[in-house]
Order: sequence, then C-alpha cells, then structure tokens
Amino acid sequence: LLAAAIQEVLEDDGLDVMSANDGVAGYSAYLFLKPDIVITDIQMPKKNGLEMMGRIRTHEPKIRTIYMSGDMDPYRPSLREEKRKYPVSFFVKPFSLESLRRMVMEAAGHSLQ
Repeated sequence: LLAAAIQEVLEDDGLDVMSANDGVAGYSAYLFLKPDIVITDIQMPKKNGLEMMGRIRTHEPKIRTIYMSGDMDPYRPSLREEKRKYPVSFFVKPFSLESLRRMVMEAAGHSLQ
C-alpha cells in the first residue's frame, strides 16, 4: 500500500519507478532499472533493506538510499555506519508523502513544481 502510494507520487513527477515487496525482488528490480536512488523499508521479508542494499552496493557503492521504518531502534548501529559511509537519509513511519517527494526530487536534481 505504501509502496504503491510512493510510486504513484513519484511517477506523477515524471520519474521512472519500480516497486518490490521484499528484499530479493528489490535487488532484482535494481538490476533491471539501475536507478539513481533506492527507497527501501528496512523491515522486509526474505532480505531486509540493509541486506538488500549490501548487495546493491557491490554494483554501485555510492547509490543514494532512503531508508524508512516504523522502528529504527534495532537498526541504529547499522544505520549510523551507513550514514558514515554512504549518501543515505531516513524516514520514520508515518511520514508525509510530500516530504519524501521533496527529498527524492532534490536528490534527483529535479525542480519541484
């Protein structure tokens, strides 16, 4: 539900978006689309967002990543390390789609309308 809403908002801004329901499918989507930005939930089936990004970073270490989660506490040490090494941002759910849209559009170098 959230992935579909995010996809719709970003596609309305003219971005190419692909969504996936788990970390394995997310990695496959990355390989297919080769996006400039990955937006991922941390808590996903099969592979969590951090595990998925570990695989993606073997191809593109500095890919811009936006992590989201309803509970970041269990992942804080890993997220601090991510922030230290890579261009990452975080959203704690719930968040506004407009704030995510703004962050993505700015990171992608698009002007907001």
